[in-house]
Amino acid sequence: MFCEACGADNKETAAFCRKCGAAISEEKTRIGRRPADRFSMLEPGGSTPASTFRPHADERLGSTEPTRHEDEEKEIFSISPTLMFVKIGYLGAAVLAVVLVAVVAGSTALPPWIAVVIGLLMLLVPAFYHVKQRLVRYRLTESQLEVDEGLISRTTRSVPIRRIQDVTVSASITQRLLGFGDMMIDNASDEGGKLVLRNINSPKRYADELLKQMRRLER
Repeated sequence: MFCEACGADNKETAAFCRKCGAAISEEKTRIGRRPADRFSMLEPGGSTPASTFRPHADERLGSTEPTRHEDEEKEIFSISPTLMFVKIGYLGAAVLAVVLVAVVAGSTALPPWIAVVIGLLMLLVPAFYHVKQRLVRYRLTESQLEVDEGLISRTTRSVPIRRIQDVTVSASITQRLLGFGDMMIDNASDEGGKLVLRNINSPKRYADELLKQMRRLER
């Protein structure tokens, strides 16, 4: 028990404080008991039933798992047009640049550095198409299909999946040999018409993903 006058800790049977000598009444004894002593009276022998305790709310915070916001849509796929033609362009430009440098080096008409500059300029053509392809993004979420295009002036077209009427995959002979094609989508949105996802790798796979999502929303 604790003395009310000086705060010293005393035995439960003490009548006077061992430090200041002040009298300790029974009423003060009950008030001065530690919280642990009060809990020990719940059961004989000082044991407290485990069922009487519950973990504090703060102790359970560490076990909570982050949840996804309800308004956040799951992304099913996000793709860009294939870079197959761009890679072929890089290869062709590099071969032509080497041939040009070799031809110029074998003659004395032009200095070699001019051939090197021309060869580097030839690489700008596939680089331009590379950047252009990367600025196009096709994205499918749980409720809509989005087509995002542009760099400075960016345009996003969204088609609700519930308004899509038909999905068709087409590929020319060259596209089939290289493993890519086009996916054409008929929709009944306000703009109407067809939406074409051009030159995408494995178009049938992405068409199947879109059809699966359409079936899920129809249930």
